[in-house]
Amino acid sequence: MSDERPTSGGEGGGERPERPERPERPERSERGGDRKFFAKPKFCQFCADKTLTIDYKKVDLLRKYVTEEGSLRPRRQTGACAKHQRIVAAAVKQARHVALLPFANRGID
Repeated sequence: MSDERPTSGGEGGGERPERPERPERPERSERGGDRKFFAKPKFCQFCADKTLTIDYKKVDLLRKYVTEEGSLRPRRQTGACAKHQRIVAAAVKQARHVALLPFANRGID
């Protein structure tokens, strides 16, 4: 007895059809470089500029940290450190309470 299996004939024991050859990929330098997107490093502007203070009355500064819908932007978008993001969140909430910032921007239907 032999442990070899037949390569052709029999039930469903045929050979696989050959795959079509893939076209060769161009070199990396011809494809436009290694990376398509380069994210610039984010830094906390409050840590970089010690004179800049976070205050609920500075609406222009706080608008950078609020989306069009009225929700707070996350740290990964703004680049603020955890300490200053918490202070910004508190200032935005205070500005909303005093009606300097809207709670939500709703369009008129």
